[in-house]
Amino acid sequence: MQTTKISIIGAGFVGSTSAFAIMDEGLSSEIVLVDVNMEKAEAEAMDLRHGAAFVKAVDIVSGTIEDTKNSDLIIITAGIGPKPGESRLDILKKNIPIFKSIVPQLVKYSPKAIFLVVSNPVDVLTYLTYTYSGLPSNRVFGSGTVLDTSRFKSILSKSFDVDARNIHAYIIGEHGDSEIAAWSATKIAGMSVDQYALDVMGKLEPGFKERIHHEVKNAAYEIINRKGYTNYAVALSVRRIVEAVLRDEKSILTVSALFSGQEGISDVYMAMPCVVSRNGVERILPIPLDPYEKESLRKSAEILKSSIIDIESFQPG
Repeated sequence: MQTTKISIIGAGFVGSTSAFAIMDEGLSSEIVLVDVNMEKAEAEAMDLRHGAAFVKAVDIVSGTIEDTKNSDLIIITAGIGPKPGESRLDILKKNIPIFKSIVPQLVKYSPKAIFLVVSNPVDVLTYLTYTYSGLPSNRVFGSGTVLDTSRFKSILSKSFDVDARNIHAYIIGEHGDSEIAAWSATKIAGMSVDQYALDVMGKLEPGFKERIHHEVKNAAYEIINRKGYTNYAVALSVRRIVEAVLRDEKSILTVSALFSGQEGISDVYMAMPCVVSRNGVERILPIPLDPYEKESLRKSAEILKSSIIDIESFQPG
């Protein structure tokens, strides 16, 4: 009988909640939790195991990197998260030594695994994982703006009083301050936002798009300022990506993938709609963007590239 092994590196709020979401959906027969705080990882694994009577059969354990051997999918949530007032890019240099240490070891024990990076700043840390791993780019990708896109749909759903699942919309670029709301590709019942508002609700209020984009971009900061971290929605986005990979769905998700000439951008990881399957990222999809959105995407890429340049000049102590 074929089994599926998932290893989650980092048993903090995001890692442990992601393990719960994956377990509850029955996506894996084995889940390994690894954390520098081994007692925390074991406690989380024990707590999850105690729900065995309510889910499909799954073996949940804690362990070391060696215990991740022969994983099908490795999810990296480890690292130092942002404190109130810090941006995702502010914490980058704190996480470089962690990734430089763990990624080669993970590849050593699971050379055929797909790597999903969730730790922030996700685009740059995914680029580092790709660099440190030596794996093909399709097998290393980040959670990107899958969560931001869900936030976008959620806020639009409330504004237009329709099911979020029936809104086709994307947040693209950096998972962070330079992310772009792709209004040109946003559709409700096949109509643009402007057309839907005109035909169904009357015209949009002044500044509507700017307000919605601001809410999406700052959602994580609002939550962190109130409770110190985010975990539920990001765990659901992780579960959705895992589902697309393990079930070979060829789903279109805004994961962070390596650009190689798309929109004139190369050698940087950031989010665009991608076909996600058992092979990882099969391809980045072109979507209709107006000139302002295209320029914003290029600017987002430049911001991320400047972080990579900073990394290359930074030598961790």
